[in-house]
Amino acid sequence: MSEQRSYPRHVKTDAGDIEFRLMERADEAAVLAFAQKLPTHDLLFLPRNISQPKVLAAWVNEIERGAITSLLAIKGDEVVGCGTLVRDPHSWSPHVGEIRMVVSLSVRGEGVGRALSQETFALALGAGLDKLSVQMTVDQRAAITLFESLGFRAEALLRDHVRDVDGNTHDIVVLGHNIAQVRGQLEAYGVSDAVR
Repeated sequence: MSEQRSYPRHVKTDAGDIEFRLMERADEAAVLAFAQKLPTHDLLFLPRNISQPKVLAAWVNEIERGAITSLLAIKGDEVVGCGTLVRDPHSWSPHVGEIRMVVSLSVRGEGVGRALSQETFALALGAGLDKLSVQMTVDQRAAITLFESLGFRAEALLRDHVRDVDGNTHDIVVLGHNIAQVRGQLEAYGVSDAVR
C-alpha cells in the first residue's frame, strides 16, 4: 500500500457511533455470528459463503497472507458490517481491486453501509489501485444505488452467475470505477490528503 490508513476510526451514523477496525483472527467468532444472521440472499454479494466456519477460516488466512484487507464495522461490541478490499498483485490485473461488502439488517438505511463503502474506497485509493469493481445481484437496488453514488458504473451483466442454497440462479451486475481518475482529480485540486 502506498499509504496506510490508521485504525480504529470512529464515525457517527444514524445508527450511532460505529468503529471501523481491521479484521484479525481474533474476530473470527464475532464475524461468523454476524454472517450467520445475514439473509442468505445477502451472502450472494460474496463469492463464498462466509457463514460457513471453514470458509471464514480461509478468509482469515487470506487476510494474514496480505491478499485481502477487511474492515469491520462495530457497534458496541457487535459486528454490524464488513467491507473487504481484494487484490492480487501476481495476477494480470495487479492494478485492479474488488470491494466486497455486507451490512447487518439492524443498521441498514442508517448510513453504516455508506460510511463503510467510503472507508473501503479510501483504502483502495491508499493502496494505489487504478480500478475497482464490485458485484451484486441485479435485485439489490439499494446497494447498486449506493455504489453508483460513489461513481461506480455498470460494466457487465453475468446471467445465471450465482446459485443460492436453494439451487436458484441469479444474475450478477458488475460495477466498475476508475479510481486513478479520482486520484488525479484530487491531486489537481490540491486535496489529495482529503481521504486520509
